[in-house]
Amino acid sequence: MHAGHPWDAGEVRALVANRDAGGLIRLARTRRGWRQADLGRRIGCSASTVSRLEQRGGRADLDLVLRAAREAGVPHHVLAASLGLTDARSTIVAPESPRCAEEDPMRRRTLLAAAGLAAPGGLVAGVENALAITPDPTGSAVSFDSRLAAARRLYDGGRNSLLLAELPGLLADAHAASGNRQDISFARLSATYSLAAQGLIKIGRYDQARLAADRAAVYAEMSGSPLVSAAAARELSIVLRHQDQPTAAQRHILTAVSRVEATGLRNEAQRSAYAQMLCTTAYTKACAGEREEALTMIREATRAARDLPHDSPEGRLFQVTPAAVDLYSVSVNWALGDAGSALEAGRRLQPGQFGTAERKGRMHTELGRAWWQWGKPEQAATELLAAVRVSPGEVRDRPAIRRIVAELGSRHPRVTGVGQLVAVAGLRA
Repeated sequence: MHAGHPWDAGEVRALVANRDAGGLIRLARTRRGWRQADLGRRIGCSASTVSRLEQRGGRADLDLVLRAAREAGVPHHVLAASLGLTDARSTIVAPESPRCAEEDPMRRRTLLAAAGLAAPGGLVAGVENALAITPDPTGSAVSFDSRLAAARRLYDGGRNSLLLAELPGLLADAHAASGNRQDISFARLSATYSLAAQGLIKIGRYDQARLAADRAAVYAEMSGSPLVSAAAARELSIVLRHQDQPTAAQRHILTAVSRVEATGLRNEAQRSAYAQMLCTTAYTKACAGEREEALTMIREATRAARDLPHDSPEGRLFQVTPAAVDLYSVSVNWALGDAGSALEAGRRLQPGQFGTAERKGRMHTELGRAWWQWGKPEQAATELLAAVRVSPGEVRDRPAIRRIVAELGSRHPRVTGVGQLVAVAGLRA
């Protein structure tokens, strides 16, 4: 698009008001004098794919929308507004969506309670409402970075309900701060959405997690940081995996691997990100049944993490250690249906190798899953009880673990500790 084109013109406003990201891409493309095939060559797809993208807009693949918009020259803030990601108060081109009657918090609380979700329904509804319409800033006098770090500690401590309570205010203040259009502000906003996605994934709210992860990806792109983009892509790939979209999940995480690798891996932060991306890729491929690729990736992750510190520095975006990769190896082999190899991979793991309650609990639940897969209810119950002692939320809040507890309660109620697990998970004995 010509540099002098007014991005606040009426035509642009109309496209944004209609949430027509595809129309913005078409407008930018035609102003450059490009055919659909020209744009397609630049972003690695066919002219027919560009045509569908321009017609479907926000309903098309988000990664493709981002690449096409960037190549055609659509400004980040205009694209974000057209995708419904920018609050009306922070941009002249983003209208505020009306609150839908179906989003009534009381109604949602009732539905969530009926579904038997572990996390308090009111807290989940608060995050959902914040994703629908950004709340007003909190006016907190505490620095945003300090509050975001504290929220991460809540996640690391398995204190999922407290995290859900903090997220709406963090999202509100991160959005308000991003009005300065600085890269660091967009990075903070992306990180906040990534944390929201993590918390929502943990409690099994995948549709809401997808929305948060999509927004994390958009704002990461606006930040220009390859590591922030990698973090957002990782969360999005995890959500897609849970939504039974393995091909899309792999595409996003492999793109993230390539971007991180392109940094040259010159420092520990970049090498940590690379190892994490390989771990996530390995598990994603294992869940898709791609055995050889999954095992190759986890071996490469082991090599990549070999020289990383055993205690990751506080504040590092990717808290990857050699032990963390070994834990991923447990998960990869479990996903491949090989409980024996999973338990062998975790044979030397100890809780002291992990710095947070969430990771310690995750170690026990992954080993518990492997024992359960091997048909050993006593050992499975022992590991899950160990998880309860360090991080109850890993058993109480994770749908996959709750299912194992329910099966233990139904099939092996007399096994030591099963009654306690059923009580912790809030299931009926």
